[in-house]
Order: sequence, then C-alpha cells, then structure tokens
Amino acid sequence: MKESILVKPGEMQLVDKEIPAIQQPGDVILKVVRTCVCGSDLWNYRGINDVKPDQINSGHEALAIVESVGDDVTTVKPGDFVIAPFTHGCGHCAACLAGFDGSCQNHQDNFSDGVQAEYVRFQYGQWSLVKVPGQPEDYSEGMLKSLLTLADVMATGYHAAQVANVHVGDTVVVMGDGAVGLCAIIAAKMKGAKKIISTSRHDDRLKLAKEFGATDNVASRGDEAVKEIMDLTNGQGADAVLECVGTEQSTETAMTVGRPGAIVGRVGLPHTASQDLTGAFYSNLQIAGGPASVTTYDKRELLKAVLDGVINPGKVFTKTYSLSEIDQAYKDMDDRTTIKSYVVVD
Repeated sequence: MKESILVKPGEMQLVDKEIPAIQQPGDVILKVVRTCVCGSDLWNYRGINDVKPDQINSGHEALAIVESVGDDVTTVKPGDFVIAPFTHGCGHCAACLAGFDGSCQNHQDNFSDGVQAEYVRFQYGQWSLVKVPGQPEDYSEGMLKSLLTLADVMATGYHAAQVANVHVGDTVVVMGDGAVGLCAIIAAKMKGAKKIISTSRHDDRLKLAKEFGATDNVASRGDEAVKEIMDLTNGQGADAVLECVGTEQSTETAMTVGRPGAIVGRVGLPHTASQDLTGAFYSNLQIAGGPASVTTYDKRELLKAVLDGVINPGKVFTKTYSLSEIDQAYKDMDDRTTIKSYVVVD
C-alpha cells in the first residue's frame, strides 16, 4: 500500500508499506477513501515540533470502509462505511460517560495518526467509529467533505462552543480563521449566538466566516484587536470566547476579551510554555477545553445535522488532491492558498 511520511520538515513523500494487520482484539483495519491535512499537521511540517527523519504522518482524519475487525469488535463489520475520529474513546469510562471521550481514561493511545495512507490500523474501534448509512458512492463529493469534517474539525469547533456554554442570544468571539475556527462559527450559530465576531485576515476565510454565521470581523492582532473587540461588545466583553489556534497571542487575547464570568472554550493545541492567569483570576474568567468529544458529538447531533443539510462544514475544503499529491496538499496549506486540503484516496 501507499503511505505518506514526513521525510523532513517541508517535505512529504509516498512510500510503499505492508497493509496493516489486526494486532489486538479491538483493532479495525480501514481502507481509507478520503483523508485531509489538518492545521495541527503543519506544526510538524514547519519543523516547530521536534520531528525525526522519515516520521509517520500525523494525519488523523478519515472516511473509510471497514476491511477487517478484531475479535472484540461487534459494532462494525467488513464493508461498513465509517467516519474514523481522531480520538478513540471507549464509551464507558467516567470521562466518556460524562461526554469527554477525547480524554478517554481507558485507552493509552487515544489519538490517531498515519491515516494519510491507503489503509490504516484503527485501534479501539468498538465504540469510537461512527457508522454512516450506505456507501461513499451514495453521496455527493460535497457531502463526503462535510462527513470528513466530523472526524475532527467540525467536532472540535463544536467542542469549543459546548465547553464555553454558548447560549441563545450570546455574543461570541472566535479566535482563528482556520478550519476549526470556521467550524466553531457554525457551532456558535447552531447554539443560537446572536453576535459572532470572527478574527480573519484573509478574504477567502472571511467570506466563509460570514456565510457560516459571523456577524462582525476583527482583522487586527494584539492590543488593537482587544480594543476593537471591546468596542464591538460595548466595552463589556464577550459572553464566550472560542480559542481555536493555540498560540500565546491568540490565547492571551481570548482571556482578555471575555466579560467577567465568561468561559474560554480552548481547543487550539497549546504551543506556549506558560500563560499568566492573573487577569483571568480577577475577572472570574473560566477556561475549559481540550481534545474534542468527537464520537459523542457525531452520534448525538453532528452526523444527523450534516445528513439533514442543517450544516455544511465541508466548505472548509477549498482544494482537492490525490494521495500522490500529498506534499502539495501540505505546501498549499502552509502557504495559505487553501483553507483545508481534501485528499481523495483511490
């Protein structure tokens, strides 16, 4: 089979590998039909994270057909069409039962990688895989794109809104204009937010943000961004802030523009060693978030919302690639010439 690897920062390459086999009773072997590049994959690609030569790709979002299952797997069977979340919850530990399967307590290896490939060994597949009715050929490419977002970015954006306790009529600020930030706008609108302030500096992303429900936009950064957001909230600050980037500046802004008692829903992967929480203390700011509860949200609400046409998050995919073009798919996202790269695996 073909699998992509990170040869070195700035270079992806396809290599030949053996098709993976069942190793544990909870394993599911998946034949990948659609995958993509995530903004978090760029941390390795840019060399910001410490990477080794010829490292396995960090891809973790896929639509797939079940090829084979381990002895303990009864919820899916060969031939089923599934969403493969980036998290691997068990469905019955305290964390999963509370709706936080992204932090499952029973699975040591709770996150996917290596799915930018023709086949993948998906661990702990009994509860975490999400079955989709029918087969891929039953759906338009646009619908497949939206289904693929349910492996990560739509569920992650929804997680930000969920843990920030967004209510009907709220004013919400969304930090970040990548796929997760754009999906967080969808989630805020789903929950009834009245004013949604996006933070885009790119015309294509701003256009999509407005289509998804943003009512205002602040393109500035740092102190100027804080001033503009406070002006848009009549000096009061937002009821909820959805932090979808993870950088120090984005997180600092998020903790500054919420009103006293606001909640910051933090889903941007943190890339800062420390953060001063003194200001948050004096404003009674609440900070929540972490890995998204993908399976919980998909099964409870998001899969139906996509299938019913209530939401169309697949629009975050702005360019399509074959698996053999995986290096270009990364480069275009790194250069911001595409919002999110969509990869067709033949």
